[in-house]
Order: sequence, then C-alpha cells, then structure tokens
Amino acid sequence: MDKENKRVVLVTGASSGIGLACATHLAGRGYRVYGTSRQAATGQAGSVAMLVADVTDDLSVERAVAAVLDREGRLDIVVNNAGMGIAGPVENTSIEEAKRQLEVNFFGAFRVCRAVLPALRSQRSGYIVNIGSIGGLIAIPYQAMYSASKFALEGLSESLRMEVRPFGVKVVIIEPGDHKTALTENRTEMSGGTDAYRQSFQAALARTAHDEQTGPGPEQVARLLYRIVNTRDPRLRYTIGPATQRAAVWLKRLLPYSVTEYSMRTYFGLGG
Repeated sequence: MDKENKRVVLVTGASSGIGLACATHLAGRGYRVYGTSRQAATGQAGSVAMLVADVTDDLSVERAVAAVLDREGRLDIVVNNAGMGIAGPVENTSIEEAKRQLEVNFFGAFRVCRAVLPALRSQRSGYIVNIGSIGGLIAIPYQAMYSASKFALEGLSESLRMEVRPFGVKVVIIEPGDHKTALTENRTEMSGGTDAYRQSFQAALARTAHDEQTGPGPEQVARLLYRIVNTRDPRLRYTIGPATQRAAVWLKRLLPYSVTEYSMRTYFGLGG
C-alpha cells in the first residue's frame, strides 16, 4: 500500500447517502476510513470502521475523534457530512425546530472542526471538507432554516480556511444540488400554525422531492471528494449536481437578484 492510501479519514453521517458514498469510495481505494452515525453500532461496516457519534453533543464528538487518533495516531481527511432537513413556512417553524436544524447542520460541523483541529494543526497537514449545499448559495423557499444552516457553513468555511492555511490545513466546501438520498423521506415537515401557505408549500415541497429523487446518485459527490483530497491546493468551493441548479448559482452572481427571485418563485410554483 503506498503512502497516499494510508491516509486516515473521518466521515460524519456515514450511514447513508452522501456520507456512505464518500466513506465507501475512499475505503475502496485503500484509505483507512472511519464513519460515524448517531445510532450506529460500533464495528466494521464493510471496509468502513463505524463509530457512534452525535454531532450535537460535544463529548460524543470528542470521543469519536479520540478513538480514531488512539487507533491510527493521525487524521488526514475530515468530511463534515452529518445533516438533516426541516421544511415549512418560517411563520410555522418553532424556535426549537429552528435551533435543532442549526444544531445539526452548522454547530455539528463546528464541533467536529474544533475537535480535529489540534491534531491537524500539529501535523501541519490535512483536509477539512464540509458538505454544504447549493441551498447555501440560493435560498430554497419553505426550507429557510436548512438554507440558513448551509449559508452559515459557507461563512465558517471561508473564515476557517484563512485561519488554518498557515498550518498546512486545507478547508473546502462541496455544494451539492439535489441528489437521490434518504434526505427526502427523512425531512421533517412543520405542522400546525396558519394554513395560509398550504398550497404553495405543498407545490414547492413536491418540486423539491421530485428533483431529489430523479437527481444523480451520491457517488458523483464521492468521486469529487476523491479528486479534491488528491489536489495539492484545492479551491474553496466546488458546486456539483444538475446543470440547471449549477447554472442558477451563476445566474444569481451575474444578474440582478430580482431575476433569481422570479426564477425561483416560478420554478417552485409560488406565484405572486
């Protein structure tokens, strides 16, 4: 086994979807891969060593990172993938649900970064790859808290990248569009509150679910990850997914925001 393939990888949220694809893809190329899941039993899942870690709990994250370092003595690649989604009108979203969304998607990645940075900084090498979303570049109607969590992850990644660059640590954010994963069926829908949004909410959510379930598989994200961690000086952002969604990112950058807003309202059936 060559030196490259001895690199040690930690992937959060590795029980399904993008996390599972990334973990198995790198493991298949000889990397020493550890995956985490909130409910997984510790042990071996194929070529991926699974650990229990709840990214909303400081001690749980610290224990998982310590377990990898105790076994391997180093950590080279960290993939912050653990996440969840809630959907519903902002007006119908409780403060508790909003906090839960940010706790998993944003503070979860933040906790993992804090836990792994002493080792990466000491090594003066390593990659932190945060799995963001095109929804962190263009807000998705009726998924405001999900978009807010991914927008926040963009800012964290930008700042962190500048802070740790002198220590040889590379920070990258991958921004997938809609992919076919379990996120669709696991998404929490807000109940209660006013019915004023019901029709447009159902139309927007149906469009989202359709795009996800007809989208590409998560394996293409895994292949992109492999290219990134084999690039000496990767750029900050990598957008991946359906061409129309990637084009929308450029549309927002180049044209007045009113054009993007109109396109999004029309696409998701909001009218007005």
